[in-house]
Amino acid sequence: MYKHVVKRMLDIVISLIVLIVLSPLYLVLIALVRVNLGSPVFFHQDRPGKNEKIFRLYKFRSMNDKRDADGNLLPDEVRLTTFGKLLRKSSLDELPEFYNILKGDMSFIGPRPLLVSYLPYYTARERHRHDVRPGLTGLAQVNGRNALMWEERFKYDLYYVKHCSFALDTKILQMTVKKVFQSEGIRSGAEQNVPDFDKYRQEMDQRNSSNHTEGQEG
Repeated sequence: MYKHVVKRMLDIVISLIVLIVLSPLYLVLIALVRVNLGSPVFFHQDRPGKNEKIFRLYKFRSMNDKRDADGNLLPDEVRLTTFGKLLRKSSLDELPEFYNILKGDMSFIGPRPLLVSYLPYYTARERHRHDVRPGLTGLAQVNGRNALMWEERFKYDLYYVKHCSFALDTKILQMTVKKVFQSEGIRSGAEQNVPDFDKYRQEMDQRNSSNHTEGQEG
């Protein structure tokens, strides 16, 4: 009952209240992003949601559009400004996701939506992370956030899908507030040392294939 009905009702009510109450903050952030980083103010990207349905996720922009002499965008760590780092560290860049929650693309609590390009690389078991709506925060985020390796992230995601409840959501929300204020487990730009999932899975497949071949030769 909670997972399929009550949870969505709470998402609608709370996200609507947040959007109204924080509307002055949204206006201030829109102005600050426009002054510091230019236009557009919002960053958007397609992500897989519940049942792998693709939706457009919104965030406040945190990087500029500086390019090299050939017109190519510079690396992320170069384009991530001090202001952008502050937005990410405080998680203020994620405030537009309350709109995604209101629309039904996301929930407050759930596995974080990853890149669409990762979809072909999930195992059958890992795909079950899409059995629920992705979240603004989740069990993986409060247990290490970006510092976690992929196996650990998916372990927490799949545990949440199986054990989703009001009590677990409340616990995750309380831990999220603590993490945000203490800026724990947050990495961005050049500090991010976890490889992209598609590259990671390709390397693991190659390694397993090599080990299998060596075992046969031995």
